[in-house]
Amino acid sequence: MITRRRRKLVGVLLRTLVGSMTVISVMALVCIVVVMVTKGGAMLTWEFLSQPSRAFGAEGGIRSQIAGTLILAMGAGLLSLPIALGTALYQSEYLTPQLKSVAMRFVYALNGVPTILFGLFGYLVFGLYLGFGISWVSGALILAMMILPTLVVSIREAIDAIPHQYREAGLALGMSTAQLIRAVIVPQSVHGIITGLLLGLVRATGETAAIVFTATTFSGVDFPRSLDEPVTTLQTHILLLSQEAVHPSATDAVWGAALMLMILVLCFSMGALMVRSRFRVEV
Repeated sequence: MITRRRRKLVGVLLRTLVGSMTVISVMALVCIVVVMVTKGGAMLTWEFLSQPSRAFGAEGGIRSQIAGTLILAMGAGLLSLPIALGTALYQSEYLTPQLKSVAMRFVYALNGVPTILFGLFGYLVFGLYLGFGISWVSGALILAMMILPTLVVSIREAIDAIPHQYREAGLALGMSTAQLIRAVIVPQSVHGIITGLLLGLVRATGETAAIVFTATTFSGVDFPRSLDEPVTTLQTHILLLSQEAVHPSATDAVWGAALMLMILVLCFSMGALMVRSRFRVEV
């Protein structure tokens, strides 16, 4: 009887603790959203979103910053997706269990590298050694490296969730490994591929340190017209303008840019959640 009461008490305490942590997490997000909307909601007008910035961000809008952020994020996603897909497929279908474990350890290690080191690496390798300089291509390449683990893990999880009878049916029909990948594995992993891509775009959209070294300038650029031109992004716009600007209108522009960046991140996150919930493996 005492043991049963003790277990019940422990269960109640555990539920209370977990529930409290959940409420704190939700409230933190709600507080951030409320502050951003309160401070920057009035700035999100068509003029603010469609005009380039002037007077070092104190006037004008954030058209160039939005374009630069999307160019870097989309470029990173397009570069990273085929590599991540090939890596996940090779690990899943060709490697032994021991080698799979070793390969995933390297993937996790890559995910743990500080972003500032990615930025220095991108500046030295892509900017100086390969000659791209401070350009959107350098930024897209280094962001592609950064989001690679996110895509690999998401695709691997989708592949591992495919029921074994799918593979057995394909092998019973005489399919080779390549045919099995093309006809069964990839089609049944589409939800994981799209989810991983969207989550990778979330990380790329919010990254600042790496692109400061490789891809961005504060002002003086609009849309890049060549591979070796830099871009200006919402992240660096917020960072530098909040540190250096003293004009009241510049402060309003910071909050407006921050709200727009949060909207982009939330859109990618919600897209990943919708894809994950709608696309299921048929069992």
